[in-house]
Amino acid sequence: MEFFRIRKDIPFMKQALVFNAISFITFALAVVFLLTRGLHLSVEFTGGTVMELAYGQSADLAKIRQTVSALGYPEVQVQNFGTARDVMIRLPTLNKDMDKSLTSARQSEQVLAALQAVDPQVKLRRTEFVGPQVGEELVHGGLMALAMVVIGIVIYLALRFEWKFGVAAIIANLHDVVIILGFFAFFQWEFSLSVLAAVLAVLGYSVNESVVIFDRIREAFRKYRKMDTAAVIDHAITSTMSRTIITHASTEAMVLSMFFFGGPSLHYFALALTIGILFGIYSSVFVAAAIAMWLGVKREDLVRPIKKGPDPSDPNAGATV
Repeated sequence: MEFFRIRKDIPFMKQALVFNAISFITFALAVVFLLTRGLHLSVEFTGGTVMELAYGQSADLAKIRQTVSALGYPEVQVQNFGTARDVMIRLPTLNKDMDKSLTSARQSEQVLAALQAVDPQVKLRRTEFVGPQVGEELVHGGLMALAMVVIGIVIYLALRFEWKFGVAAIIANLHDVVIILGFFAFFQWEFSLSVLAAVLAVLGYSVNESVVIFDRIREAFRKYRKMDTAAVIDHAITSTMSRTIITHASTEAMVLSMFFFGGPSLHYFALALTIGILFGIYSSVFVAAAIAMWLGVKREDLVRPIKKGPDPSDPNAGATV
């Protein structure tokens, strides 16, 4: 379905160097933020106790942090979620030799008592404990899942198209992943299991867009034999613009509804998807195609020459000497 059609091909590949320069700068900044600031890992990865508290009025985060730190928690993390009256506190594990559930219960009771001494209206909504061993297993499992997805994408694209497309797509898709992580590192947003799931979803989403572009490139190579590689890629991207706008606008509308109305549990999941979709469009449409062009993809890589058999009308066909 097309709401509109662009009649004249847009010369995207003339600006390929600009597109990739922007991508490289953004990618480099994301790497710098990851190395200098690091990810704000949730308790699912680091281990510890999470407390969700409800205040009767806007909470004073600085005062809460000071109260909890006075109990002997120097690395306590205090932040709002949802509204200014909702507070989330993350406490590190203090004693690894103690029973984990008992440690978590003692921490929660101690912190709640100290906060209620300051404000009796404070109510505990939820408390949760994750051991550090579980966190290490989740980190390992998450990295293994990411690696398997990357390997699977390269193999799939190399078999369906050509290895140059596989390399181009995985570079563009990893570019999306690193940029998402860079945003979370720069703003110190919480990186949880749901965010990791969003990152893996973005990988698949970007690959789908890349496959559509690569299919059009292959079709254009077969149909327009006099076009050079840059012109073929321009035609392929232009011909998919209507589909790209409709598909991504529909997806983004759903993701934004989760972001605004899904509550705190879906907030960062939807945020990661939003960033991934926006950069995924950019990288799949512009970056991946440009990298494939620079790797030297050509018609012969995608269109197999047709082998002609002997002419049946030739009386000497099949004759041997």
